[in-house]
This record gives sequence, structure tokens and C-alpha cells, in this order.
Amino acid sequence: MSGDLLSKNLSISAWETNIIRLNESHYIDTSVCAIKIQAMVSFCLIISLVGMVLNAIVLWFLGFQMHKNAFSVYILNLAAADFLFLCSQFVICLHIGIYFFYTIDIEIPLFFGVVSSSAYLSGLSILSTISIERCLSVIWPIWYRCKRPRQTSAITCFVLWAISLMLVLLKGKACGLLFNSFDFYWCDRIFVITAVWSIVLFVVLCGSSLILLVRIFCGSQRIPVTRLYVTIVLTVLVFLIFGLPFGIYYLLYQWVSNIRYVQICDFYEETLFLSCVNSCVNPIIYFLVGSIRHRRFRRKTLKLLLQRAMQDTPEEEEGGNKSSSEHPEELETVQSSN
Repeated sequence: MSGDLLSKNLSISAWETNIIRLNESHYIDTSVCAIKIQAMVSFCLIISLVGMVLNAIVLWFLGFQMHKNAFSVYILNLAAADFLFLCSQFVICLHIGIYFFYTIDIEIPLFFGVVSSSAYLSGLSILSTISIERCLSVIWPIWYRCKRPRQTSAITCFVLWAISLMLVLLKGKACGLLFNSFDFYWCDRIFVITAVWSIVLFVVLCGSSLILLVRIFCGSQRIPVTRLYVTIVLTVLVFLIFGLPFGIYYLLYQWVSNIRYVQICDFYEETLFLSCVNSCVNPIIYFLVGSIRHRRFRRKTLKLLLQRAMQDTPEEEEGGNKSSSEHPEELETVQSSN
């Protein structure tokens, strides 16, 4: 494989690879793949729109309408990552949809690929950090409440965003995605660093979540299950089911592209669809957990539901203070004390 062909493979996304190879007639039976791609693109467009609206609501309430605590800052940044990821995927899917339905090939800036990759990596980083912090608050509760710096959440999120953006930009520069400066050596090295960082985040996410569940259900001292526990566990579970396949495919695609030409009819469309579902479902989890009270669903305002989903008080205590569930101001007081 020549250097120009390798550079081309590394410089375009999987969607663009599919289109180019379709034009060059390297694939024999395109009907099944075309139908699959059209269906997945249509679903992704719908889900991305719904997810952007839901995440925008979460961003509005957590950013401007609610008192911030340690975990609400993480949820705010996670919603921002999901919103950016859905925005970029909406543009990419719209581009592919226009090509397949109207045979119009419009170039889209590689900026959207950078946003998509950095948002996905930031979301994984923030989710892993949420799980670690919750685990620390359970194992060492006194230290966590008394010794933890108040600005830890904001500083941590800033560092994670910076690391994710730096890795994506370095990869884009070395692999010729952003500038015409392809360097195979550094492209390969940065890809390895990104892969190792992603694997470490995944291991930390799974390990801390497992420790948290074991401590809750199998520990010597029973830890009451709060809505915040349920929110975190469901968010992690949804990511492992819907969000993780996209990251696995991305790493495998980059690795395989160094060896041979990637098959056009693969599982990229499915993983993209699942990742969009993951980013769309997270706000639904928050509102769903906040709407449950004593195993019953109750209709409340979205702000109140979001506040209750962030609560770190046992259900029994919450049930004993009925007025707190009726007045958002009291809920904010409870949140700030946690």
C-alpha cells in the first residue's frame, strides 16, 4: 500500500470512506448496504434532534437555574459533551443523507469530526470521573465531605476537556486530518496514546462502578440507595450498552486501516446509531429517576425532576420530609449540604 493511499485512509472518516468506495465501484452488491445506511441515517437524524433538545434543557437548568454541587457540575459537563456529540453527528448524518437521497456530495468541514471525537472522549472521561468520585464518597465519606476541595469538579472537567481536545488535535495534525502535514510515525504514536487512554478510562469506569455496587449491596454496613446512585448506575449501564460500541469500532477502524482497506458494509452505521441513542437517553434517565417517588411516577416540573435526580438523600428521609418534594428551594438547600 503506497504512502498516499495510507494517508487517504487515515484522513477521512468511515462515512466518507463508504461514499468514496461506493463511487469507485469497489463494492458489488450495494442495495442492502444502501438501504441499511439510509435507515440508520434517518434514525440518527431524528434521535440527534430529540437528544439535542433534551440535553439543551439539562444545560439550561443546571447552568442557569439550579444550585451547583459536586455531581451536578459533572452532569452539566456530560450534558455538554452529549450535546456537542449529537450536533456533530447530526451534521455528518445530514451530509450522508443528502448524498444518498439526492446524490449531492457536499463537503463538510473536518471541524465536525474533531468535535465528535473530542466530545465522545470527554464524555467517557467525565463519566469515569463521576464513578470514581461516587466510589470515593462511599469508601471514605468523612474525607470526601471534609477534605475535598470545593472546586475539584470544575477543575477536573476542565482538565479532561483539555486532554481530549489535545489528543484529537494532535492526531488531526499528525494524520493530516486538519493540515496537510501527514506524519506516519507520530500519527501511529498518537493513535496508540489515545487508545491506551480510552482503555484506561473504560477499565476505571467498570472497576469503580463494580466496587460501588459491591459496597452498596454486599458491604458490612448497608449504604442506603439514593436517587444519585440510581442516576449514576443507569447512566454507566446505558453507556456500556449503547455508547461503548462506537468507541470500540473507532479504535478497530483506525487499527485495521493501517493493514488493509476497510470493508464498506460494516457495523459503523449501527454503532453510530447506538451512540446517538446513548447521548439522547441520558437526559431521559435524569427526568425518569426524578419522577419516581415510592415506586410511583409523579408529574412534576422538569427543573424539580432534575433536582431530585441529583439528590443524595435516602428515600426514607425524603419521604419523611414531604414538603421538600413540593418546593424546589428546599431541594436546593439539601443539595448544597451534600
